[in-house]
Amino acid sequence: MRWIRRALIAILLLLVLAFGLLFSLQNVQSVPLDLVAMKLSERPLAVWLLAAFALGGLAGLAAGSLALVKLQANRYRLRRRLEACERELSELRGSALRH
Repeated sequence: MRWIRRALIAILLLLVLAFGLLFSLQNVQSVPLDLVAMKLSERPLAVWLLAAFALGGLAGLAAGSLALVKLQANRYRLRRRLEACERELSELRGSALRH
């Protein structure tokens, strides 16, 4: 079963690479990129689009990682609070049995 998953991932990766190659071959015209603060030199359109795609992916990973860190910190805080409540409950049960 594991080899099927690896094969599917390999096929998907090859398809993405083939699509990227075909995309690059179809978009070879050079265009300058004019940002608000600066003007970048001419590069093929595929380079600018693939760079934007990669930067967007990295930004998404960074945002997702930040959310994950916040969730893990909240989970850790809640776990410590739960352990304290469980200790208090066991102490209360123990003292109720003694009386």
